[in-house]
Amino acid sequence: MTERLPLFEEDPRGRRRRGISGLVGVVIVAAAFGGIAGLIGGTVAGLVVALVVALPLLYVMAVSLRRRVWLEGTTLVVRTWGLRRVDLVTATRLDLVIGDVRGNRTVSLLVNAGQRGKVAKVDLAVFSGTGGRELGVLQLRKLANALMNNTEANGLVFGELLVAELKAEAHDAAMAERPLYRLASVAPSGKYVQRFTMEAVSRFVATLD
Repeated sequence: MTERLPLFEEDPRGRRRRGISGLVGVVIVAAAFGGIAGLIGGTVAGLVVALVVALPLLYVMAVSLRRRVWLEGTTLVVRTWGLRRVDLVTATRLDLVIGDVRGNRTVSLLVNAGQRGKVAKVDLAVFSGTGGRELGVLQLRKLANALMNNTEANGLVFGELLVAELKAEAHDAAMAERPLYRLASVAPSGKYVQRFTMEAVSRFVATLD
């Protein structure tokens, strides 16, 4: 049986903090909308609106807390309420996505298998200010190896990016000199999610030593 390599940080305390923070946020947002609706339409209307606002937010929060990603050979295994498998070698599209939430920038690999629902996202690194954390060396190396074998979506470009990150790690390069940090820092601010296509990543990789 192929070994399943976790691509997430197992941090129960952190998940608990995120859960509490998310729950507080849902309550505040739902109460705000419910309060406005209550002033206009009365108590019942306010409660209904608060419930309508809260339920989808609670669902999104629950999915986020349950989400886990593993690498099984060359296949990404994503768990939310069920399991979804996306093969890195046969994926038809690869993109780099940078999310910006409250000053934290997350660099992720978006893998599309070309079939409905066959999409997986792998968080490669999270940066805040001049610091941050990245996937471990083993995880990055296994991802790079799998991507190098993808010819359909030119995975070689993304594999080379991860290899450059591994070289920077091996040379103990400062955070500001690491490729993933440099990509995150050049992304324009003010956008919740930004997508870097294969062409954009290729141009960036060409500038690396």
